[in-house]
Order: sequence, then structure tokens, then C-alpha cells
Amino acid sequence: MADEQKRFRLSRRLLLGAAVVGGAVLWGGTTVARLARGPSGPKNAGRIADIDGIALPLKPLENAPAFDPSLPWSAKGGDINDASGLSITPVYGVVEVGEEEHIAKALAFARANGLKVSLAAIRHSMGGHAFDDNALVLDLRKFNKVTVDAAAKTMTLQPGARWHDIQNLLHPHFAVKAMQSTDIFSVGGSLSVNAHGMDHQAGSVASSIRSMRVMLADGSVTTCSPTENADLFRHVVGGYGLFGVVLEATLDIVDNAVYRTSREIIKSDDFPKFFAEVLEPNKEIGLFYGHLSTAPGNFLEDMIVYRYDKVADQPPADQPAIGEPGSVGLKRVIINLAKWGSLFQELKWFTEKTLEPKFESCTVARTSAMAEGEACLVTRNNPMHDSVPYLFNDQMDETDILHEYFIPRAAYVEFITEAREILRNQTLPVLNASVRIVHKEDVALTYAPEPAYSLVLYINQPTDADGNARMRALTRALIDVTIKHGGRFFLPYQLHYTAKELLASYPELPAFLAAKRQYDPTELFSSTFYRAIKALSGVA
Repeated sequence: MADEQKRFRLSRRLLLGAAVVGGAVLWGGTTVARLARGPSGPKNAGRIADIDGIALPLKPLENAPAFDPSLPWSAKGGDINDASGLSITPVYGVVEVGEEEHIAKALAFARANGLKVSLAAIRHSMGGHAFDDNALVLDLRKFNKVTVDAAAKTMTLQPGARWHDIQNLLHPHFAVKAMQSTDIFSVGGSLSVNAHGMDHQAGSVASSIRSMRVMLADGSVTTCSPTENADLFRHVVGGYGLFGVVLEATLDIVDNAVYRTSREIIKSDDFPKFFAEVLEPNKEIGLFYGHLSTAPGNFLEDMIVYRYDKVADQPPADQPAIGEPGSVGLKRVIINLAKWGSLFQELKWFTEKTLEPKFESCTVARTSAMAEGEACLVTRNNPMHDSVPYLFNDQMDETDILHEYFIPRAAYVEFITEAREILRNQTLPVLNASVRIVHKEDVALTYAPEPAYSLVLYINQPTDADGNARMRALTRALIDVTIKHGGRFFLPYQLHYTAKELLASYPELPAFLAAKRQYDPTELFSSTFYRAIKALSGVA
């Protein structure tokens, strides 16, 4: 009898243990599956409703005009949002532009009916830059033709063209000269913020533009370039869609060079010396990327330097198509786990530092002609062809926000030291941090009045009021330390700055707004962002 009771107790323990293990496995499998899942739909988590205490929403139109049946409306009324998920805004309607005539007719309709016009494509800005309350929104994504002039080494394209598709068109002989480090953006969006990326020698998109055709608010079309209508050029590039609609732009392209990839780990504080002694003088280093640790043990202290040294001007004749990112689900799980605390942040850094090199994709055959032995070779198009699908998830109660801060090169170490302490002493997870090279930019609303380094941050936040409040406090702290060291913050992101911070960072803003009213006297082109910076600058 005693033996039977003992066996019963043993069986019950085994059953309980099996249930616990099974439950843990089931929970773990369900959790991993959830973290690996891609987006099931857009994130619509409300709206950042003010900037520095000034309310942003507008009242609905009292007497909205009837919709012009000759325009290709994709939406009549409704809401629109951006990549933050925190800018949901009611609009008058959305015109799906497919040809130049649609733009001219839409602007004429807006002028005749007292409507504002906003320009949108992929909508990866994060503060209502591509739309406004009650605005007529031009969706330019299908206005995307691209032609290539191989002899002149240029491409002429419409603003809705995506860099991802452009690269596929240029490959294998040519490559983009200047764009962001990821290819998910539209050309029009890149022009509107004067984007920069991995080519530390090429500089920003502005440096690659030969000319642009622009439709102004009155419907007239003009050509501008660095030498023709140069003042308009300086305001359209980096002008956030406020001066006109770019109908087409002609940009430089370059050879699809072959690079030898390498990586090394340095101390963040040693980066200025590394740039001066290694990157800057070596003109054969075609691309560069500096990735900082976000692990608590060496937070913003260690940096992985990825460099791409040119070994040939053109790839072999049999070069395959550009590959898409791999291991998307695994990468998405790792970055989502990093939101859970220090242990998983350490795991992410270990993966980046130790495991990532073992799975490096080498896309060009190692030939004796290139004399590269066992080196890993890629074409220029390969590292620039990252659509970062692993950054997009199905976590509806949170969102990931970009920041970027531009620092005069001599102030880098002091700035990083103070930024590190700010970021350590707050609670939002820092998912990614990188350093880029920025040249002096001669545009009207410049983020770099002198050569600079930029710190790019990708930070997770809950989408509730507390998450917004914490992100606002963090943003202001980082802007203040940037201004302290003579730098500037980038404007395409959330509207969390104060009037004092905006004007200290961009003292030329009043002149920029005056030029806006000169080129667009009725302020036809508008956005939530435009109304925000105008209100903060004190312009009626």
C-alpha cells in the first residue's frame, strides 16, 4: 500500500513537472512566434496633440467642397498616419498621383476651394510632415518613373520612386551615389529632408542632384539646380515639401564597385582619431558604418566599424540580382527581446559582435583577377539594399522612434559622454545607435552648418500617454546637450522640442519661413510640421 502511494506521489510530481515544462515550452513558443510576426496592419495609436503646449489638431471644415470627380481620389475624408503610429490626422482627401496632370489639377482645385495641400509617399517622417488636418494629400507613390542615362551617369526620376526599386533597376552596372543607409524611402522624401547615408565621401542627397523640375503653388513649373534658380533649389532640398512639388529630379549615379568588407571593434572615444587617420585619407573606402553597443555593460562605449574598401570598379559579368535580407524572423525576435531589459540587450550585442560575422553574405566571387584570396566581397548595391523588414513588427501597444543629432567634430567625445549618461538614466529601451559622417550642407534649413558627426538612435516607447511623456523628456534632454556642444537636431522626427530649442538649433528658421511666404504667399503647401515650426517661431 505504501509503495502504491509513493508511486502515486511520484507520478503526480512527474505529471506536474511535465505540465510546467510543457506550459513553459508552449508559452515560449507562443511568445517567440509573436515576437517574430510581421505587421498585420498599420499602427494607429493616437496623436501627439501638441508641441510645447500649443495644440496641433484643427477643427473640421465647416463647408467642405465637393470632390472633383476628375481627380483620382484614393480616399475621400478619413485619417492618415506616419511611421510613428502617433500622428493620426483627419484629412480632406487623398489624390493618388500617377501623372503630372493630376498634380496641376489638384493644386488648381485646392486653390479654388481654399484647401491646403500636403505631399506624401512612404511617410517615414514621424511628426506629421506629410499631411495636415483637412488637407488635400497628394500620394506620390505611383508617380515613380525612372530613366537611366548610362553615358552621362545620371538617372532622372519622379519623386515617388523608392530607392529599393531604383537599385534593382541600376544593378549590376550602376549604383546610387547618395541615399539613406536603408532603402525603404522615396526619392521625394529623401530630397525633402536632404538625407545622408553610408557613403561618407559623397555627402548628402543634395550633392548628387544635377537639376530638378518643380511645380510651384501657382501651378507654374520651373527648373532649379545648384547654379540655376539656386535660391529655390536651396529651399526645396531640405524644405520638407513646403516650397513646391518636385516633378522630376536628375541625380548622379556611380559604378557598382566591388568592395572588400571588414569590421573591427574600437572604443567610441577613439572614433575621431580613427576617422582622421583611417577613414578620411583613404579614398578607396567607399562605404562606412559605425554601430555602437547598446548593451548595459559597455553602453555607447564600444563601436563596430564596418568598412568597405574598393577592389574593382565593376562586378563580374555574371553578377546575380541583389539579394533580399535574410533571417528576418530571427532578427525581429532578437530586436524585440532587446526591449525586455539588460540581459537581452547583452544577447543582442553578443549576436552583433560574435555571431553576425559568421553569417555574412559575400555576393561576389573571389577571383584571382581581384587578388583577394579569402576576402568577403560585395558590390556597392548589396549593403545599400537593406529594407530592414525585421524592424517592423506586430506589437500594437508600442512603437520605435528615430532620433538624430549632429555634432561639430571637435565636440564628439564630450557630447557622447553626456549623451551616454542621459540615455543610461532613463527607462526607454535604446535598440540601436550608430555614428555617421556629415559634411557642411549648403541648404536653407541646414542641419550641418559645419562638418559634423551624427548620432542616430532608434528608441522603443509605449504608445500611451506615459510613453509619450517619457519620450518627450528624453528628446528634450538630448536636444539640450546637443545645443550645448554647438550641434543641431534633425527635424523629420517627433514634435517634442520647445520653441527655445528649435530657434537655438535653427537660428535661420525665420528667414526660411519668410522665403516660404515669398514662394508660396497663400501657404498652399502645408503640414502639421509646418504649422508647428511656424507657431514656435512666433510667425503669425
